[in-house]
Amino acid sequence: MTSATLLHLDSSISPSGSVSRALTARFADAWRARHGAAARHRHRDLAADPVPAVGAPFDALGRRTERRGTLPLDDIGRLAEGPDEAREWALSRPLIEELRAADVLLIGSPMYNYTVSTGLKAWIDRVTLPGVHHDPESGEPLLRETRVVVVAVRGGGYAPDTPRAHCDFQVPYLRAYFDRIGIAAEHLHVVTAELTRAADVPALNALQPLAVESLAAAGAALDDLAAAL
Repeated sequence: MTSATLLHLDSSISPSGSVSRALTARFADAWRARHGAAARHRHRDLAADPVPAVGAPFDALGRRTERRGTLPLDDIGRLAEGPDEAREWALSRPLIEELRAADVLLIGSPMYNYTVSTGLKAWIDRVTLPGVHHDPESGEPLLRETRVVVVAVRGGGYAPDTPRAHCDFQVPYLRAYFDRIGIAAEHLHVVTAELTRAADVPALNALQPLAVESLAAAGAALDDLAAAL
């Protein structure tokens, strides 16, 4: 078995009882068991150890970079003006390199207020300086072979053809984002667990059988992906 790297991001703000954390751990355990001792597993807890939100110096560096086209990372660093921009780049570059080095990116994404968590959004903003995920010579996406597994957990029901499907700004956003940075459509795998609050929210109690079914299906799908990726 060849060496492989899994970058595992959890973004639930719940330290215990988190469905997304349980599901990402299930995938990570199965993936490590398949790949053996040579496999590398990097875990980031974006709630317990949040990535700093980007600020005005990051924006200034990003605009300056974008005007120059797609650049090598070293060249971006040399464009930083002043200590604040240098600090922003120092925070971003290791995360960008970590993402580039991953064979598989695993994301636990609970839905908060119809979209992703602030912790996950901060990570996305931090690793998305213009051009950093494309080759400076060819313009080809550097992440075209990266596999992405998104574990999207929702307390209610937002599946297609359900009454609140139009309120899902979580999965469509992540699909659009990963397409933008060059993840191939066939390498993006979204696994959803719906109605995870059915047991404790009275208005959802009648939907508990559907919640059990959705969670079981999500677990099985992750087992299959861990065996394949």
